Amino acid sequence: MRRRYWVETLGCPKNQVDSDKLIGTLEADGYVAAAGPEAADLVVVNTCAFIDAAREESIATILTLSGARRPGARLVVTGCMAERYGDELGGELPEVDLVAGFGVPVTLSPTRSSPVPSFDLLNLPRPPARAPWAYVKVAEGCDRACGFCAIPSFRGPQRSRSIRDVVAEVEALGAAEIVLVAQDLASYGRDLGRPGEIVALVRAVDQVAARTRLLYLYPSDLTDGLIDVIGATGCHYFDLSLQHVARPHLRRMRRWGDGARFAERIRAIRSRYPDAAFRSSFILGYPGETEEDHDELLAFLEEAELDWAGFFAFSPEEGTYATTLPAPVDPELALERLRECAAVQDAITSRRRAALIGTTTTVLVDRAGVGRSHREAPEIDGIIRVTDGASDAPVGRFVEVEITGVAGTDLEARVVTDRPGGRRMASVGAGDGH
Repeated sequence: MRRRYWVETLGCPKNQVDSDKLIGTLEADGYVAAAGPEAADLVVVNTCAFIDAAREESIATILTLSGARRPGARLVVTGCMAERYGDELGGELPEVDLVAGFGVPVTLSPTRSSPVPSFDLLNLPRPPARAPWAYVKVAEGCDRACGFCAIPSFRGPQRSRSIRDVVAEVEALGAAEIVLVAQDLASYGRDLGRPGEIVALVRAVDQVAARTRLLYLYPSDLTDGLIDVIGATGCHYFDLSLQHVARPHLRRMRRWGDGARFAERIRAIRSRYPDAAFRSSFILGYPGETEEDHDELLAFLEEAELDWAGFFAFSPEEGTYATTLPAPVDPELALERLRECAAVQDAITSRRRAALIGTTTTVLVDRAGVGRSHREAPEIDGIIRVTDGASDAPVGRFVEVEITGVAGTDLEARVVTDRPGGRRMASVGAGDGH
């Protein structure tokens, strides 16, 4: 009987890419997917360690899966927590058979930890896409020193893949939509001595993918050339990593920019691409944040009218610059500010979604009766429910729809016609996506 695996993925899309590559390695080693963790011979938890809440979720998941596994099954912890805490994590969780950092095969003999990488996770092959879209990680690590972020301490400096390797992975995945991700996507190629190489990468990927989407763009690297190439893809989606807008506060964060620059850039993009969609994320309660800083952020949200935004309460991370700063913000005050920002943004998102009623747009059908236009990134934004003509919208196909209603952050639509020249995935047939 072939050995069976179960991989549980926590955290961001970049972790999902790592899990896909681990799955490719496991299947090459003879493993097959289990129906659930209780049926697996090997249970892998790919953890997140970005903030306290993510670590707590990771530990809870580890303990839950430990209790669910069958006798004799091995439990392996990998991902950010494994890399960051290593032996310490293994010592505190005796339920775990192996703590494996990035680049350590999860099928090693059960030692407590294995710190020496024996393969390159970034460039491992992965299985074909099981849905009409797929994330592709184009670089690992980060060269920035943001005051709140510990990622460079355990992911290391940025190292970019070659355009050839990225395009080969895109072709092998066979997905209609490719979502490019990295810790600092717009800096792709800088470590290779080719700043601005992201433009060439996007252009190359868009030659082989029907839709190309970019996530996590540092605002100072949103150049005219990058805007041009995003515009040329037709997927006018701009995910900008802003974090705040008050200039002095951003400097405390060791970040670039200010609200006026951000707003001007957004206006300029919308003047060129009126259908552009914008997403960002913001941290509330970083040390030194004043009421004036907070008011400036609220005013920016009203002015910028982002389509989507995420808000996070500051979490002090060991070894980061933020832990050395004076004037900590009371956690309850940070949550109050977060709720205030979220309320403002929820109203804006609702208005912008309602304004789409009566318009037509092209959607990629992810699963039966559910699709996304360029305005909705997979897993993090709303969706478009095809409530009329769903039989004319097979999974993996691009179809033209008219927006007929709103349900929360989701839209409702009816099929107008197939998009001329829309490409269907070779590897996903009608009803096969999930």
